[in-house]
Amino acid sequence: MSVFLRLLALMRPQAGWMALAVLLAALSALAHVALMATAGWFVTAMALAGVAGATMNYFTPSAMIRAFAIVRIAGRYAERVIGHEATLRFVAGLRPWLFARLERSAPANLETLRDGDLLARLRADIDRLEQAFLRVVAPLVAALLVAVPALLWIAAYDGRIAALAAALLGLAGLALPLALQRRSAAAARRLASGTAALNAHLVEEVEGLAELAIYDPDGIHRQRTLAASDALVADENLLARAAALDGAGMLLAAHGQLIAALLLGLSAVAAGTLAPADLPMLALLGLALFDAVGAVPAALRAVPAVLAAATRVFALADRPPAIRDPADPAPLPATTGLVLDKVSFAYPGAPHDTLGGITLTLPPGRRVAVVGPSGSGKSTLALLAMRFVPPRAGGLSLGGVAYERLTGEAVRERIALVGQHDHLFGASIRDNLLVGDPLADEARLREACRIAQILPLIEALPDGLDTFVGAHGAKLSGGEVRRLLVARALVARRPILILDEPTEGLDVATEARLLDALLDEVLPGNVLRGDAKPGGTKPGGSLPGDVRPGDALLGGAQPSGAQPGGTLSGGANPGGSQPGGTLDGDARPEGSGARALLLLTHRPARLARMDEIVRLEAGRVVARREPHGPRSRRAEPAGPTP
Repeated sequence: MSVFLRLLALMRPQAGWMALAVLLAALSALAHVALMATAGWFVTAMALAGVAGATMNYFTPSAMIRAFAIVRIAGRYAERVIGHEATLRFVAGLRPWLFARLERSAPANLETLRDGDLLARLRADIDRLEQAFLRVVAPLVAALLVAVPALLWIAAYDGRIAALAAALLGLAGLALPLALQRRSAAAARRLASGTAALNAHLVEEVEGLAELAIYDPDGIHRQRTLAASDALVADENLLARAAALDGAGMLLAAHGQLIAALLLGLSAVAAGTLAPADLPMLALLGLALFDAVGAVPAALRAVPAVLAAATRVFALADRPPAIRDPADPAPLPATTGLVLDKVSFAYPGAPHDTLGGITLTLPPGRRVAVVGPSGSGKSTLALLAMRFVPPRAGGLSLGGVAYERLTGEAVRERIALVGQHDHLFGASIRDNLLVGDPLADEARLREACRIAQILPLIEALPDGLDTFVGAHGAKLSGGEVRRLLVARALVARRPILILDEPTEGLDVATEARLLDALLDEVLPGNVLRGDAKPGGTKPGGSLPGDVRPGDALLGGAQPSGAQPGGTLSGGANPGGSQPGGTLDGDARPEGSGARALLLLTHRPARLARMDEIVRLEAGRVVARREPHGPRSRRAEPAGPTP
């Protein structure tokens, strides 16, 4: 009941439209009942008057019949229009409401959901909630508004006929549907969850077709999909049988009432307590009443499915945000220096920290590469910087203001992220780029594409920027998708740009051009980049001096002088860094408007233009060095996670 009441609360903004739709539905149903009753009385009265040779006023009843017919037709049309308007307004408000709640939980609290399940909740479950008003609330309330006055009208003529009609109406309209609902409620709930499961299977089947062809030659996944489909068909058959029994029960009750009303009415006519012309009026009124409330069984059958869909939607909406914004947030800082101070992080249920004691300082203009193998925590570092997840220990700050005092929206106004699993919408290249900034002009879009090394490809397409990319960028290669995502981030023009795996799927030459263009054109600017490609360098991209793959970057022997946990200690560090890896200001001072570059990569190539290189292993900083200066100190590997 609480779920249904909560659903009704969401309908409150459209209460006026919905009340008007219910009143129109009741009015058209009452007009239908009155039309049948008046027609029955009029035909009988005319026949009796003809037999008796008497005269009667037939203008008034004939005018009433025409009026009731017009009201019935106009009322049904208006009820459909107003009812659907109310429903569409309700759904139009429901989807943004749900999306806003999902946004605060994403991405951390949505990782356990399969894509197909999430799609089903956003589409199928929301669509099923359309039935909450049109198929449940409106028919039940309208039936009550029609049945009460109709039964009172019958009772004014003959209480026995009214009691009989009420009993049969309760039996066929309430008792039988409720009994069948109890039997089919589980099937209705399974249908809601099973639809989501089937959608998830189908999404995986389509998106993973190539992988399944290789790793699932026996078609096990397809068999599971077919089994889910068969289960849905069985549940739908059960619900169809319940609907058939409901319809049969209502039909038998309606015609049983008609026959019983005639038999009871004949005795009343014989006793002189009922006028002969009133008998067919009461009989047809009862028959029309069953027709008017005939939607009640379907409404009761729809309740379990609607409640199941609402429960799933509310469960999704009620997922707590990974980070709660402060009640009194601090204003957005004027500067954009990003600081991570001894940050540790662990995923729920993980036995060890993913990151432990990470300290990084990124004032505007600083260019730092964090090098580490896949799984070392580089992407988690980006999530922390975006304030998608909270640190377990330590803290982050932006422009000198602690993250705890800033909203996530404020942080992300200064930082743009290109993650490994970022989404391309099933739209044109232009539309996907405009996600970065809807106000960007053509020149800005093309400049971003030029820097991202994808402009020649776009110009070669017949439709250019208006080319449709398909769902998830299906019409583009993996490398093209990565470059388009980089271009979208450049369009946003955030002071800090986070790139995670921007060169995935690129050949060495294109990768070199992209990184050089980012360094040449993006700077000044802050960039975090996470890359998981195997090694290999290009002439001009080797490490300067004695910085070599397999040495400091790969955990080789280093000069001593670092504290455990990866923070540097003692001595003057080249390039102006302070102990612990913090900076005392270099050629790009804080507030200068310059940006910093942070590369998160396990490929120790093309790092010659970095100001600092940090080696990350198992979530710990194990070495720091500066390629432009003399050989730097080594951070000893940290001990076990406390």
